[in-house]
Amino acid sequence: MTPDTTTDGKVFGKGRPRDGAIDVAVLAAARELLVEQGYARLTVSAVAERAGTTKTAIYRRWSGKQDLVHDATFSGMTVLSASTGHVADDLEVMVNRAREVFNSPVTRAALPGLVTDMAADPELHRRVIEGFASVFAAFRDRLVAAVDTGEVRAGTDPDRVVEMMGGAAMLRALLLPDVELDNDWGAGLLAVLEYGVLVD
Repeated sequence: MTPDTTTDGKVFGKGRPRDGAIDVAVLAAARELLVEQGYARLTVSAVAERAGTTKTAIYRRWSGKQDLVHDATFSGMTVLSASTGHVADDLEVMVNRAREVFNSPVTRAALPGLVTDMAADPELHRRVIEGFASVFAAFRDRLVAAVDTGEVRAGTDPDRVVEMMGGAAMLRALLLPDVELDNDWGAGLLAVLEYGVLVD
C-alpha cells in the first residue's frame, strides 16, 4: 500500500487510506477557532476537540499549528479565473479579489501570527508567499500577455503590480484589522494601478 499524501505532497506513512472527512472537520474547526479566539490562543488540542478527533490524527496530517493554520487559511481561497478580455476590467477584478481575501475573518485572524512566525520559519515563509501568489497567478499571466501585446505600458512588471496590490491590502489589514477594505479603498487602489499600468 502506498503512503498517504496530501495535495502538496506530504507523506504520512503506510497504513489504511486516510479519512478525508477528518481533514475537512479539522480545517473547519481551525477556521472557526481562529475567528473566535485568534491565532495566539488557538491550540491543536482545541482544534482536535472541536473537530471530534485526536491530536495524533492532526499531527499525522500537519507538522504543527503554523502548518495547520496555513492550510486552513489558503485551502478555503478560490483563485482568480481567466481574463475578462479587457485589462482595465481585469485590474478591477484583481482589486476586488484582494478585498475579498483580506476582508475574510479567517485571513485577518491568521495573518498577524503567520507573519510573525514567518520570520523564524523559512519554509512557512515560502508556503505563505506561494499561497497568496497562487490566488493571483492567473492575473499575473494576463499581465504578462498584456505587456507583449502592448495593452499596458511598456516596461510594466507584472510581479510588481501584483505585489503593489497584495502588499497594499495586506498592510491595511495588518495595521487596521477592524476596518474593512471597502469600495472606496478599492476604487482608490484601482485608480493608482490604472494610472501606472494602462496605456493612455
